[in-house]
Amino acid sequence: MTRILGIDPGSRLTGFGIIEVQAGRIHCLSTGCIRTQGEDLAPRLKAIFEGLTQLVGEFQPTEVAIENIFVYRNADSALKLGQARGAALSAISVQDIPVHEYTPSQIKKAIVGKGNASKQQVQHMVTALLTLNKSPQADAADALAAALCHEHLRRQPLLEMRQSSRRWRR
Repeated sequence: MTRILGIDPGSRLTGFGIIEVQAGRIHCLSTGCIRTQGEDLAPRLKAIFEGLTQLVGEFQPTEVAIENIFVYRNADSALKLGQARGAALSAISVQDIPVHEYTPSQIKKAIVGKGNASKQQVQHMVTALLTLNKSPQADAADALAAALCHEHLRRQPLLEMRQSSRRWRR
């Protein structure tokens, strides 16, 4: 059994999604957002750290997939996002859980089939792939998409190895 925590970092909303993979079947265990309050950044970063620490304690993920930073037009927003991502990575790294990083386009391509997919397309595919009753909020859907992307990509080397060994035996 593998449990993957997907994280979509943000200084105001940090999306999370936890999936469990067992016997080739994928189930969504939990999804949502850590919502931060106020204008001061330090307490918001603390809320992200504590929220993810609590999730790790409750669900015991074996791996983490986090969205990499992409360039913003506004430097201040990019700095805040980087700090939120740092708080998330700190919460995970103190637990010694392997972290895997993916760009937004890698995640979208793995889930939707194209790297420039819209948020609505990601939400739709996450809902369909996990057979959810309703679409998760956009940031939570992005976190679930990161977890699903990791599950898909972590199995690819095994698949490639099996295919190459079959070819070799022929």
